[in-house]
Amino acid sequence: MTPDSRHITVLFFAGLRERAGTRSLEIDSKEGMTVADAVAAARTSAPSGLSLGASVMLAVNGEYVKPDEPINAGDELALIPPVSGGSGDIKNNSDWVFITPDVLDEKPLTDFVTTGVDGAVVTFLGVTRKYNEGRVVEYLLYEAYQPMAENKIVEIIGEMRAKWELGKIAIAHRTGRVDIGETSMVVAVGSAHRKPAFESALYFVDRLKKIVPIWKKEIFEGGEVWIGETPGANNESPPPASP
Repeated sequence: MTPDSRHITVLFFAGLRERAGTRSLEIDSKEGMTVADAVAAARTSAPSGLSLGASVMLAVNGEYVKPDEPINAGDELALIPPVSGGSGDIKNNSDWVFITPDVLDEKPLTDFVTTGVDGAVVTFLGVTRKYNEGRVVEYLLYEAYQPMAENKIVEIIGEMRAKWELGKIAIAHRTGRVDIGETSMVVAVGSAHRKPAFESALYFVDRLKKIVPIWKKEIFEGGEVWIGETPGANNESPPPASP
């Protein structure tokens, strides 16, 4: 949908998209409008109507915001539902980040961070498992809000570099269907010593679940469910939208 100078584009994701009955819509922009006003307008405009849980987070143009902040014509408002976990590619001399629907191969990422200068390389794989909380899992479905997801991953890498002395870093995440035994995420970190490499990789996985808008639906025998935390639902983030 092409942004309109007179309208605000509203995006819905994961379970919230299913409840709204649409992936996106446009609402009229009004002078002095706040994010909360735009959310209220989106709720009434959604084809299926829309009730929001207390943990829904809000983002304008790819950044988390509070409900009382202003919003203007041409802005993009994303409603981030309480789940976390198209393709892009952000690559420079030190970091490589991409989100893709394609099957992941960890070798290129590990090779990227292996320079011969650093004495430690840690590669973490997130793999779909067959059993979860007593359920027999058939496969997972991942959904991402891009480019915000990639930008937030780059932001976490910046946090990692502020805490540890690290070499090259490579991050990849799947979207779409990921079958049992397949890889959904690769985290590869190079460092002069093993401790920073291990600690920073663990830090990345924990932070991703808090602030990166990637969602996971579990398809299991007899049903399906969205799984995870709300990206941004922590002490550093703005308060959730009102129901």
